[in-house]
Amino acid sequence: MTLHGFRAEIAATPGDPATGDPQAVVHYPDGLLVVEDGLVAACGDWAALTPRFPGLEVTAFPGRLIVPGFVDSHVHYPQTEHIAAYGAQLLQWLDRHIFPAEAAFADPAHAAKVADLFLGELLRNGTTSALVFATVHAHSVDALFEAALARDMRLIGGKVLMDRGPEGLCDTAESGRAETEALIARWRGRGRLGYAVTPRFAITSSEAQLAAAGDVLAAHPDVLLHTHLAETQHETAEVAALFPAARDYLDVYDRFGLVGPRSVFAHAIQLDETAMLRLGAAGSSIAFCPSSNLFLGSGLFNLALADRCGCHVGLGTDVGAGTSFSMLQTLSEAYKVCQLRGLSLDPLRGLYLATTGGARALGIQDRVGALQVGQEADFVVLDMASTPLLGRRTAGAALRDRLFALQILGDDRAVARTYVKGRLLHDRDGLTA
Repeated sequence: MTLHGFRAEIAATPGDPATGDPQAVVHYPDGLLVVEDGLVAACGDWAALTPRFPGLEVTAFPGRLIVPGFVDSHVHYPQTEHIAAYGAQLLQWLDRHIFPAEAAFADPAHAAKVADLFLGELLRNGTTSALVFATVHAHSVDALFEAALARDMRLIGGKVLMDRGPEGLCDTAESGRAETEALIARWRGRGRLGYAVTPRFAITSSEAQLAAAGDVLAAHPDVLLHTHLAETQHETAEVAALFPAARDYLDVYDRFGLVGPRSVFAHAIQLDETAMLRLGAAGSSIAFCPSSNLFLGSGLFNLALADRCGCHVGLGTDVGAGTSFSMLQTLSEAYKVCQLRGLSLDPLRGLYLATTGGARALGIQDRVGALQVGQEADFVVLDMASTPLLGRRTAGAALRDRLFALQILGDDRAVARTYVKGRLLHDRDGLTA
């Protein structure tokens, strides 16, 4: 048994502040986080907690803020090296930049190299958990999971299913199912890893493949469904042409048992209220990816509509269409998208979307996201004075104002340290990775 304490200002959002629940936000101006064998043993006010732990070894971070580790609810690790690829909207961008990049993952050594780079970027930006697309190659999942296992990160991922994919990136309904089943069997129960059945999107899977994905999802109650939904108008029109019997894009997935409480859909921009209500009733989750939506010109996610329809929402960077691994920068883009929709995103709710909201979307809210007793001790130490301007802007301000300034002005420089199960995995100043 090992105990260690971390003293700093602490903030977390165990509930959604938008609900008005007074228990949704916890804040300790002078707080103590106690970690025992990688789990949160206590979290609260320094003066109230310290008598319970005589002789406790404490690391102090004066002037800094501890928050839960960020949870990225949608990101593509094979696109890491092709972030900021110029030009075109979604379907053309995939053909021009992304499909060639993913074809390179036929080489296992390349997959392993990019997986290490990808996880390093996550940790440098304070992200400790993520739901991740791999490629059509089964060994791309092996490379990602091996790298995550070495870091003891809570990560969920899956092999992409594409039997309508381009040359070099195409499986079959049968091979995709067999490889998915084999990956689940190989990785189930190892470390903090989870699996997601991962059809890329409806355009790249036949009815036979979507049916097979539904069968695998039904057979394994511990796995997720992770795919894209209604990102752009052109994509949505093509789906309608490919599946003329379906009522709408969501119905394509629903017909094959892919819409339920373990389903995470990225984007959901081009959905009407009827479809959004069906998502909410099914208990499905949406990954809000504002940076990539703006970069590709896809549209503006309607967070207010998702809220009214009872949908769970997390935040996703969606790298490489997303332009930053930073959840702080992604929250900046989320605020702007919401402004254009007539909604001002409260910074406390922003923190929720980037932590507990994402954990809830991924079904891991009992394990991470809020620094609650018994949860895994994944947390980030934020530096409010990481730049001179941010330091001036936050000096003497209340928590909400400081969080807002961090979410608008902050980036990886504001992440001083990242801890995974109480273990330091990124130290901005010591360059530990």
